[in-house]
Order: sequence, then C-alpha cells, then structure tokens
Amino acid sequence: MHKNFTYFFFGFVLWSSAQSEKKLALGEQPVYEAHKTETPMTIDGKILEREWHKTEARNFDHFYRVEQADDQQITTFRMLWDERNIYVFYEMQDKYLTARETMRDGQPYFDDCAEIFFITAPDSLDTHFGYELNLNKASNDFIYFNDFYNEESIAFKAYNPEFKVEVSYNGTINDNSDIDEGWRIEMAIPIKNFGALGRVVPVAAGNRWAFLAIRQDRNDAEGNRRSTSTIFPIYDISKNVHQANRFGLVEFVN
Repeated sequence: MHKNFTYFFFGFVLWSSAQSEKKLALGEQPVYEAHKTETPMTIDGKILEREWHKTEARNFDHFYRVEQADDQQITTFRMLWDERNIYVFYEMQDKYLTARETMRDGQPYFDDCAEIFFITAPDSLDTHFGYELNLNKASNDFIYFNDFYNEESIAFKAYNPEFKVEVSYNGTINDNSDIDEGWRIEMAIPIKNFGALGRVVPVAAGNRWAFLAIRQDRNDAEGNRRSTSTIFPIYDISKNVHQANRFGLVEFVN
C-alpha cells in the first residue's frame, strides 16, 4: 500500500509540473468581458463617465512577492473599446505612493506601476505587446519575444507607440511619512498601434484577444522590492510576468 501510494504521489507531482508548463488551449483561458462604448472618453484619470460603471469591474485576486501586510492592496480593473481605441482604467488603493522613473523605456516597474500585455489573437503565442506606466506617466512600452533564441527572451523597446494616458492620486508621492489613499490611471490605446497584427483578429464584438493586466506595488522608500498582483494567475513568478502561455482572454462585447 505504501509503495503504491509513493508511485501515485510522484506521478501526481510529474503531472502537476507538466500542467503548470503547458500552454492553455482555446476554451481553457479565463475570460474578462470588455464592453463597447458609444461615448467619446475623456482621458483624465478620473472615473466620471457612466460607461466605466457599465463595463465589468474586476479586482486583482492573485498576489506574488507579498512580504508585508501593506503589500496586498486592492486593485480594480476596467476595460472598454470602440472602433479606434482600447480603454483601460486601474483604480488602486495605496498607502505609500512611489514614482521615481521619469524616462521612457526605463524601469517604471520598480515604482508603483500599472501594466497591460496584449496578444492580438485568442491563443497562447510567444509574442505580446506591453505597456508599463508609473505615476509620472513614464512608459516602458515594447514588443516582447519569449524564448527568442537559445531560451533567451527579448523586449523590443524600439516600439514606441503613441497613446493617451492620465493619472490622478490622493496622497504624497515619494513621502512615506504619511498614509496615502491611492491612485488611478486611465489609458486610450489606439488599435492602429498593433498594425497588421491587430487586423488578423480585429477588435470587434464577439472576438477575443489574450491579455494580462498587472500591478506592481511598491511600498518601500528605497530599493527595488515590490509586490505584484494580477487579474489572472501567474504559475511561476520566479521567471517573470511575461508568461504568455498563461494569459487570459478579453472578449469584446456590445
């Protein structure tokens, strides 16, 4: 009996390991529904338009690198679309606002940072578009290639798309002597930024793209320690957040 149990246990471990590495097939990914807006959106970092309250609001329930109680703070994510843009809105509780990076293609992910990655098809491909922004609106935007060559992944940062972004916040930035309330970031990402890759599966009602929305939460005054939370689970955070084989889906709906 003990021997059989041992074989079963190790078999289960090997099966679990294989499951954690496999790509999600169509129909297996979790889905977020983004509603279409017929109203022009004002990008101001404020959640004033009624359309933001009509679309799905989903909290980030998956946390990584949590070392302190303040590392697990609430993030609420929303997405809308129309024929020209994809709109995203992050609303984040945050006791300590931190933003040091000011340059494009720098390291905003070591600050309080909102990130979103898109695969312009409903499948687990090895290439995705990325946008990462802090409270200074310093953007790290790129096309990311997983396992490009010899198991090395590369972020192609010559991709410098135009988009609209605005931030609002309640608190003091880079001052941990007081308690802050949080911050919001709103973006309008033109669909034309994805070029021909955005036309194979167009942004249209009933279509789906793979994506991942992420928050980097920084609560220390110095250093680069931060916690991470996501809308969909990451199965091995020790690698990075760019594991496209585990992205979920956004479905564009009317």
